[in-house]
Amino acid sequence: MRISSAVAALGMAALVSAEVYLHETFSDGEAWKDRWTLSTHREDLGKLEVSPGKWFADEDKSAALRTTEDYRFYALSTPIKPFNNKDKDYVVQFDVKNDQSIDCGGSYIKLFPEAGFDPKTFNGESQYNIMFGPDFCGSKAMVHAILNYNGKNHDLKKTVSAPNDVYTHTYTLIVKPDQTYQILVDGEEKAAGDLLEDWDFLPPKTIKDPNAKKPEDWVDEAEIDDPEDKKPEGWDDIPEFIADPEAEKPEDWDDDMDGDWEAPSIPNPEYQGPWKAKRIPNPAYKGEWVHPEIDNPDYKVDNEIYAYTTGHLGFDLWQVKSGSSFDNLLITDDIAEAEKVRKESLELAEKEKEAKKAYDEAQKAKEAEEASKEEEAAKAVDEEVTIDLDEEETKEEETKEEEEVKKPVKDEL
Repeated sequence: MRISSAVAALGMAALVSAEVYLHETFSDGEAWKDRWTLSTHREDLGKLEVSPGKWFADEDKSAALRTTEDYRFYALSTPIKPFNNKDKDYVVQFDVKNDQSIDCGGSYIKLFPEAGFDPKTFNGESQYNIMFGPDFCGSKAMVHAILNYNGKNHDLKKTVSAPNDVYTHTYTLIVKPDQTYQILVDGEEKAAGDLLEDWDFLPPKTIKDPNAKKPEDWVDEAEIDDPEDKKPEGWDDIPEFIADPEAEKPEDWDDDMDGDWEAPSIPNPEYQGPWKAKRIPNPAYKGEWVHPEIDNPDYKVDNEIYAYTTGHLGFDLWQVKSGSSFDNLLITDDIAEAEKVRKESLELAEKEKEAKKAYDEAQKAKEAEEASKEEEAAKAVDEEVTIDLDEEETKEEETKEEEEVKKPVKDEL
């Protein structure tokens, strides 16, 4: 099948237009510190390092930015090649490994506008475009997808669960020019749909007519008391409680001392409660009144909610237990490139299970060796104490023998 020159040209244009704005792999040693800026907003921010973590399939490929201090905030950012994704896909993707069995802490990223962002004063109040990624606390393990529109942050109305284990997982957010989106975890779609349906960016299209009021003579009571139903005679004469007919006065009851004896009360089995008339359909019922709606004057169609001008990526995290690793931070308009990077990450992550098994076995062997050394050391101390005691006993016996020898001589003298 031949491809026309026009189609080929369009295909080439698409290839040329696809661009990667950031792909951070932390694979060049300490050079990452030249690209990333630590916030000075707080003096007690946690320290980070580049490390493959406790276990890894490939020490070089698994090198990632890792939190190192418990009970700390973390805040740092890096510039991105400035871009606007108007008429383009917007792909945000990165890897997270929580090998510390995270109990409470964030593992998400934030994307910021090109203008108005100061890396040095960056903090939790800094306005962002997108906040995306997993967050954990207790039994809660969810993926945030918060998008800013006109200066206000809007949460995804759907709930997306995050895998809560000690292995690497890849999180992907795709926002498209047709105002649809996808959220993938390890390449598997966890949420998708329309931006306008799954976020409350815009006010409702219609509102209740402020000038409309329910008519005063509107009857919206579906049932009424039957006017012909009458309360039976003697209904109110039946008491709710009666004296227990089976109760007997105690033999030791003294009327002079204890007063007149009265049987305890029990619920009256004949009591039927307050009388209520039977209910019948209301012949005047008009149905439930529905408030008329009109077009909302504040509603305006916006076909560019998806588009952002982006210039920075940052971490703004709190972690109770440190040890989270971040790698393969990718910002692009190329879905195919993101899929390629994700595939490589997942292939490496699959090998982590064997690495974790080997790590656990090595830890057990190390603990067993340390326990054996402690046991030998304790045994050596016991033997040394025993020898010292034996020596003391020998000295005491020798002294006793000497005294026995000297005693006859003293007696003769």
